[in-house]
Amino acid sequence: MLPTYFISHGGGPWPWVPAWRRQFANLEASLAQIPRQLVEKPRAVLVVSGHWEAPEFAVMSAARPGMVYDYQGFPAETYRIVYPAPGAPEIAARTADLIREAGLPARLDGTRGFDHGAFVPLFVMYPDADTPVFQLSLQSGYDPARHVRLGRALAPLRAEGVLIVGSGLSYHNLGLFGAGAREPSEAFDHWLADAMALAPEHRTSAVLSWEKAPFARVCHPKEDHLAPLFVALGAAEDEPAARVYHDQGLFGGVTASSYRFGASAT
Repeated sequence: MLPTYFISHGGGPWPWVPAWRRQFANLEASLAQIPRQLVEKPRAVLVVSGHWEAPEFAVMSAARPGMVYDYQGFPAETYRIVYPAPGAPEIAARTADLIREAGLPARLDGTRGFDHGAFVPLFVMYPDADTPVFQLSLQSGYDPARHVRLGRALAPLRAEGVLIVGSGLSYHNLGLFGAGAREPSEAFDHWLADAMALAPEHRTSAVLSWEKAPFARVCHPKEDHLAPLFVALGAAEDEPAARVYHDQGLFGGVTASSYRFGASAT
């Protein structure tokens, strides 16, 4: 049984920008460790990215997904990056079926490519791009309970060799970096750590009520980058959480973390 992950995926195409890569050295080290924490190499990786939302849950079904360069202001070469992992059409169809069986709306999307919430961390985790990858959108509105339900629907995939990765950021306010981000991001990160340490039933309740956390709407004016946590949690709801990445002082003040749900092989 594979664990699930909620990862803070960093900023833009950071592995290809030397100054940014140095800043995210701790994140890179944590992502590189993930394959070593698994009991087996995944049959496929399912990424729920904070960079894709749809009116219903959309499942990437292309055999050879393209690229989505959903960032601005970076060097020209970062718009020519290719992460050539194959898709997973059959597992995508299975995923859509599981979502519909749970009473949630789902469709297959044969045109969507990899956004940077997927190809950036996967470039570090699986640089050979030899593991099939497919993505699953968030649903517009980011309803926490609905996304936890989505995670529960996806749980059977874990026993079928699919690694579920919720890719977002534990702090995502693009208008507040530097010293001004220090207090809110630290306070929210402390709340998140405490919530992850709760017994499963209390942990889910805390996450569903995340807006009560200190500085919640300062850290997440729009919860697109927090919603992948709801999915990763729902898919391993009864299993312990472990923090696998923690940084302080990013961009002059940001605290950020990532979590694994379920046991590590190491």
